Amino acid sequence: MAVLVTGGAGYIGSHTCIELLNEGYKVIVLDNFSNSNPESLNRVAGITGKQLKIYDADLLDKKKVTEIFAENKIEAVIHLAGLKAVGESVSLPLKYFQNNIAGTIILCEVMQQYGVKNLVFSSSATVYGTTEKVPIDEEAILGAVNPYGRTKLVIEEILRDVSFSDQTWSIALLRYFNPIGAHQSGYIGEDPNGIPNNLMPYISQVAVGKRDQLTIFGDDYLTEDGTGVRDYIHVVDLALGHLKALERVLSTKGVDAYNLGTGKGYSVLEMVRAFEKASGKTVPYTVASRRLGDAGICYANPQKAKEKLGWQAKRGIDVMCEDAWRWQRNNPNGYERISRIIALNNQPVHDAAVFLTDRKA
Repeated sequence: MAVLVTGGAGYIGSHTCIELLNEGYKVIVLDNFSNSNPESLNRVAGITGKQLKIYDADLLDKKKVTEIFAENKIEAVIHLAGLKAVGESVSLPLKYFQNNIAGTIILCEVMQQYGVKNLVFSSSATVYGTTEKVPIDEEAILGAVNPYGRTKLVIEEILRDVSFSDQTWSIALLRYFNPIGAHQSGYIGEDPNGIPNNLMPYISQVAVGKRDQLTIFGDDYLTEDGTGVRDYIHVVDLALGHLKALERVLSTKGVDAYNLGTGKGYSVLEMVRAFEKASGKTVPYTVASRRLGDAGICYANPQKAKEKLGWQAKRGIDVMCEDAWRWQRNNPNGYERISRIIALNNQPVHDAAVFLTDRKA
């Protein structure tokens, strides 16, 4: 069966595409490559030995999205596309509301038009705001504290309303905690544009010599070492969570939310030490004041996902750091090589057997 993955060239999307292909799904990717690189999909095809069909398109382009559904017999959608930088969202809230919320509405309108009502949505633990009550379960009070998180929360509410209005929809809302790590091959991983917004790629870039030092925001939290505690989950475990959620939406109706996390919290300094152990490198750091809106402690209660999806994270902090370092060491400048796979009109290209349809064709 064919699954459309929006944002499939991104960090989480590329890993999810691997797991879908390995399970025998036909994968169609929609991505505008604004914060991703088509080379990631070339490597996905190389890892799996299977082909993807890729559209260079934007969800805000309803005509193009409609064409994609018209050209393919899509049965389910995994929706990961969206702007994701918290800091940028504070500076450019209207851009985030327009892109993330309007794009999702257009996607759902076209899905409804073509009778595709199975959806796995990439939400975020940011919908919980700055709660200090841990572990956080799905019944916790919701209250995002930045525009990025609010887009996720608004979309969740939109999808609940869609499901209420038409009970033939089946929707899983996946609330990610902190994905890190990389595919064990070291062939794909996290490749942020510019200065990383998240801890692990920043640590990795310091270790590989791309950046001078890490800045730790706050060492006066009520934690064991004073630094913030988060729930870090291996990106492959997260990708496998999407497969389990997909199986769920294909066999049930309605809408439900699931935490995808390990249920364990690690401090910033614990992560630094674990990465130093995995890499054999020293990660120098400096301490700055807390950032507004950062919670001291945040980790998941993942029991619901275990019970209803049959999923749980299996990879520990050491494996997360080892895989992250293997990716960074092998690719110090990320997807530095511009992909050679770009071709028009669904013609097969390269020996990786990837197809790319250009939105301008």
